[in-house]
Amino acid sequence: MARLLVVDDEQDIRYLFQCELEDEGYQVDAVGSAAEAESQLQQASYDLVILDIQIGSDNGLAVLQDIISRQKDVPVILCTAFSCYKEDFSSWLADGYVVKSSDLTELKKEIQRVLIKRGKLPSSGRIN
Repeated sequence: MARLLVVDDEQDIRYLFQCELEDEGYQVDAVGSAAEAESQLQQASYDLVILDIQIGSDNGLAVLQDIISRQKDVPVILCTAFSCYKEDFSSWLADGYVVKSSDLTELKKEIQRVLIKRGKLPSSGRIN
């Protein structure tokens, strides 16, 4: 079972992501700030981080750079309400990019793609 960390300042989004992804069989922790994310990443091992770009007053792209500099083996998917950041060269450090939606189909597919690519999920574990 893959362990995921969701980082988003919106409590309802965290709850939605956590419930939906746990229903898919993932173990999910969810936090609402960059400081909480840093603490979680020091305390536990994660197979993937789902990261909002605007986390309150925190810059998710700076958090992305921090994660990559400290834990190169942890893939990160940016999940934001703004498609314009996809063109920001800082976002290219992420393993994936998904525009937020109440339908999590695209996010779930992206999680599977990244986990399979990184060898953290067998390709037979793919959900269609």
